[in-house]
Amino acid sequence: MQIKGVLFDFSGTLFRIEPVRSWLRAVLAEREVTVNQSDFERYARELAAAGALPGGPHPKEVPDRLASVWATRDKSAELHREAYTGLARQVALPDSGMYDALYERHRSPAAWRPYPDAAEVLGALRDSGIRVGVVSNIGWDLRPVFRAHGLDALVDAYVLSYEHGVQKPDPRLFRTACTLLGQDPADVVMVGDEPRADGGAAALGCDVRFVRHLPVEERPDGLRVLGLVPGVA
Repeated sequence: MQIKGVLFDFSGTLFRIEPVRSWLRAVLAEREVTVNQSDFERYARELAAAGALPGGPHPKEVPDRLASVWATRDKSAELHREAYTGLARQVALPDSGMYDALYERHRSPAAWRPYPDAAEVLGALRDSGIRVGVVSNIGWDLRPVFRAHGLDALVDAYVLSYEHGVQKPDPRLFRTACTLLGQDPADVVMVGDEPRADGGAAALGCDVRFVRHLPVEERPDGLRVLGLVPGVA
């Protein structure tokens, strides 16, 4: 196929959230809360098991009271916040203000790192005249993250679930993205890390290619090897 447009997922595809321990440490420092090392390690373990960090480890178990919110969390900003602060509140933290502070921390550009080859691949697509979109299941505006890391100028369109009230794998989200790029889905590749969610683009006729959701240090060229741009592999 001649690729005329590429859609990218955000978390786990172009960017990776900081580890749970770094996330927790940053909020403790921000709120000037001091804990001993053993308590710190316990909080970190329990937050990871709860799945309280968006983009981090999945919950080991979602409480019944949060099940419906969890299933639709990416359809609105309110649901997203309720789901993740609700998961965090399963952990007895030393400061009641930390639950909202942890949520706010994950939305900050400082909490995210682009994968090593993200700028190279996005830049090569731009240089080749291939349109680029970001399609994300998310409950907040990720554009500042792209701006802070110098990648915003390489993206032509953002389609964020909470802004449309629709979450992947619903084909409507991908159709909106293809329309914004001005491309037929048959000429578009969707790149993501979750087969169920990102694979929804296949229903429109998009080619779908996957990367592994790994720490930044462990995936130096996961985007480069997808063959999205001739000569970049």
